[in-house]
This record gives sequence, structure tokens and C-alpha cells, in this order.
Amino acid sequence: MIAIIATVFAALAALLHVYIFVMESVQWTQPKIWKRFGVADQAAAEITKPMAYNQGFYNLFLAVGTAIGLVLFLSGADDSALRAAGLALVLFSLGSMVAASLVLLTTGMKYLRAALTQGTLPLIGFVLFLFA
Repeated sequence: MIAIIATVFAALAALLHVYIFVMESVQWTQPKIWKRFGVADQAAAEITKPMAYNQGFYNLFLAVGTAIGLVLFLSGADDSALRAAGLALVLFSLGSMVAASLVLLTTGMKYLRAALTQGTLPLIGFVLFLFA
């Protein structure tokens, strides 16, 4: 049962990071998006577009790592190498998401809400997978 709940949280974390990818790498220069990220104006959004594009792909890669890990984890028998590899990949990906949210906090408390949004689902999934 814990594995099912852990899987749900991990999948939600992956979906959130895909959404962040879309905002950063695809929609960055739309005012509603750059304003959400605290960018001052359209000119600043254009200047920061390459950085956001790159950052978005980091989020996508973490989401893909989580998704592949979940597939491997769910495909393997209880004591199989496939399941162990999937668990390792899921834990690495979720742990990286949590670490990134902590790094975001080091840039200032004004990013607390964003860090909590980015880090809560993967933290819950990570902890639950440790007990699964």
C-alpha cells in the first residue's frame, strides 16, 4: 500500500516538473509566465530566455528519470534487479528535485512558496519510497 501512495506522489512530482519545463522552456516570454517567476518586464524575459530554456530541460530530465524509474520499479518482481534499479532511479530523481528546491531557498525567502511547490511532492514520495 505504501508503494502505491509513493508512486502517486512521485508521478505527481514528475507531472509538476513537466509543467515547470513547459513554463520555462516553451512559454517563458509570455507575460503571465515571466511575471509568475518574478521577472520585471518583457525585456528581462527576453534576456533570461536562454537560461530559463536550459533550466526547463533540467526539470524535464528529472521528470523523465522519475517516470522511467517508476516503470522499472513497477515492472520488476519484489526482489528483482529491475525493481532495485527503478527504486534507485526514482530516489535519485526525487532527491534531486528536493535538493533543487533547497537550493532555490538559498536565493532568498521570497522563494519559499516556489520552493515548497517544487519540493513537497518529491519529498513525500522520497520518504514513502524509503518505507515501501
